[in-house]
Amino acid sequence: MKMIAYGIRDDEAPYLKDWEAKHPDVEVKSEAKLLDETTVKEAEGFDGAVVYQQKPYTKAVLDQLGQYGIHALSLRNVGVDNVDADAAKENDIHVTNVPAYSPSAIAELAVTEMMRLLRNTKKFEDKMRHGDLTWAPDIAEEMNQQTVGVYATGRIGREVVKIVKGFGAKVIAYDPYPNPELQKEGIYVDSPEELYANSDILTLHAPALKENDHMINDDAIAHMKPGIRIINAARGTLIDTDALIRGLDSGKIAGAALDVYEDEVGIFNTNFGSFDKIPDARLKDLMQRDNVLITPHIAFYTKVAVKNMVQFAMDANLDLLTTGKSDKEVNL
Repeated sequence: MKMIAYGIRDDEAPYLKDWEAKHPDVEVKSEAKLLDETTVKEAEGFDGAVVYQQKPYTKAVLDQLGQYGIHALSLRNVGVDNVDADAAKENDIHVTNVPAYSPSAIAELAVTEMMRLLRNTKKFEDKMRHGDLTWAPDIAEEMNQQTVGVYATGRIGREVVKIVKGFGAKVIAYDPYPNPELQKEGIYVDSPEELYANSDILTLHAPALKENDHMINDDAIAHMKPGIRIINAARGTLIDTDALIRGLDSGKIAGAALDVYEDEVGIFNTNFGSFDKIPDARLKDLMQRDNVLITPHIAFYTKVAVKNMVQFAMDANLDLLTTGKSDKEVNL
């Protein structure tokens, strides 16, 4: 049995080697480049492919995998929105993801960024770099005085609820499919608009479905509580960037923390050498604001999460190859 693993980074390699050592009957090829039209030829002769979401899995790529007889494609991440579903079905390619590699990793960064916004850490860091060690006017707010609105209460959203409760914050939530345990606690509101209107901090944990595209737009922002702070450690397409900028400019939005960005592909996880060379004017606009925090999609980037992403994906691919099934298979 032969599997090819695309886009293996240096930080993933030890966990892939550990998996190989436990499965000596499986031949594994590690490919540093991502799967695309230029690298798909490397998959010829293999039975399954393990990949990482950063580039789209186009019809051309999936057709080629199908021609090679590869029907098992395992993503080392959650999102499958960049997989051409029709092409996957046409080629009888079964796709798996890793739905929960570490909910804590994502939730902890989201809450960290809430605290940074409340405590004005970016402003103080900038002042101190210029020799200014004064306090005023950047007086902070406390988490225990906030109402945190959680949009979507899946694994990550529920972890956020648990953490912010520990700070003494009031928590409200919206989810079209409420969690039974949280429902008993009475934290759900009836609509997104009610969530927006009553949240001091709004944290997004919804998937990148078509119906969620640009869910945070001008209309949504109009319903929000003045001075709201918005956290997005989920998917960049949830936020209309232009609407966010307008909300920041007007003062309706007091701050934002983005670990994801709608045009991040080809930009995040790239070293441009200098700020001026970053090829995205809107992103640079946001990065230069003292009330906006940008991280380059690093919420997942912990040792626990990376290990789980690699080994769970390899396990899922092996399951598909040996049994034709996996509990991580997604319905495209």
